[in-house]
Amino acid sequence: MKEDKLTNKAASISSSLHGLSISFSTKSFLSFYMETSNQTLISANLTNFRSSVLSANGLSPPPVLRQRRRNLTFFIKASVSAVEQQTQKNKVSLIRIGTRGSPLALAQAYETRDKLMASSSELAEEGAIEIVVIKTTGDKILSQPLADIGGKGLFTKEIDEALLNSEIDIAVHSMKDVPTYLPEKTILPCNLPREDVRDAFISLNGTSLADLPAGSVIGTASLRRKSQLLHRYPSLSVLENFRGNVQTRLKKLNDGVVVATLLALAGLKRLSMTEHVSSILSIDDMLPAVAQGAIGIACREGDDKMANYIAKLNHEETRLAVACERAFLLTLDGSCRTPIAGYAYKDEDGNCLFRGLVASPDGTKVLETSRKGLYSYEDMILMGKDAGKELLSRAGPGFFDS
Repeated sequence: MKEDKLTNKAASISSSLHGLSISFSTKSFLSFYMETSNQTLISANLTNFRSSVLSANGLSPPPVLRQRRRNLTFFIKASVSAVEQQTQKNKVSLIRIGTRGSPLALAQAYETRDKLMASSSELAEEGAIEIVVIKTTGDKILSQPLADIGGKGLFTKEIDEALLNSEIDIAVHSMKDVPTYLPEKTILPCNLPREDVRDAFISLNGTSLADLPAGSVIGTASLRRKSQLLHRYPSLSVLENFRGNVQTRLKKLNDGVVVATLLALAGLKRLSMTEHVSSILSIDDMLPAVAQGAIGIACREGDDKMANYIAKLNHEETRLAVACERAFLLTLDGSCRTPIAGYAYKDEDGNCLFRGLVASPDGTKVLETSRKGLYSYEDMILMGKDAGKELLSRAGPGFFDS
């Protein structure tokens, strides 16, 4: 009867261990346990007698018995340790962050994770936040210009799908990659504090665009940068489809594919790679892309738990500026085929200043406008829309075809 109980106990423990991928059969466990236990039981009476005699003489139990006890103790401790490790591994994350896999995208995801951990003690626990890398169509197809394969949504579509399918809980995006429409049943209520919005000039041959001789080739996949660059420096040439992550583009520059390139300063700062910067272009020389330097965090509509988590991270000044710029972009129906720039910011008096620009792809025609008003959501949305309507009217049909 006693052996049956032991067998059942061994089977139960062995089964539990098997579920944790620990290879230890019922039979081997029982054999080990019985060998250790029975040897002890067989000599129990003798051991009791010896123990009293040994204790009286200040001696210890026999080495063999001590070793068997140590073996059993070691096995139990090892089993408990394995169970604890597997339990930690199988712990369900409280938040799964979806992101692209580029170094910059991951830097932004980790920045989000760190801010979430700092905002809540439960999220600061190990394993509470998981980062899920999702490869988007835009990451897979690098041989064609974005405009030829579908526009900006290429960097967000697969992540949005994962969010809607509950494969992730929140999505972290570069806001300039986010289309002006959001997928149904998703919301984007949070923007992190905005980084520097300016563009950086990087070259091995000069410290500024003005230093480059006529015919120098600049690498950029951005029509916004191309049109503004050619408008100011028509003697320069642009290599389009200069795509890839920051590291890839810098390698092309070092390999002599181009003489210089322009990159968002925000990305270089987040990657701690500003040592590559030759100079920083002023806002007057290169108006930034809509929402450049801003990170957005999306979640499912109706997911109050996630909405509450990310609400703690929202930087309202950034959110309002991005909303103003995106209202401008939406009014123009802008895409990757359209050179558009827009920047809203708070002036020293606390008002909103907005600057908008549209250009022909070859840079021969550039139209600009500006607005000033209260730094509030309603006023800034109206400013963005109004500026867009003005430029649409001034541009006329066929403006973007040249």
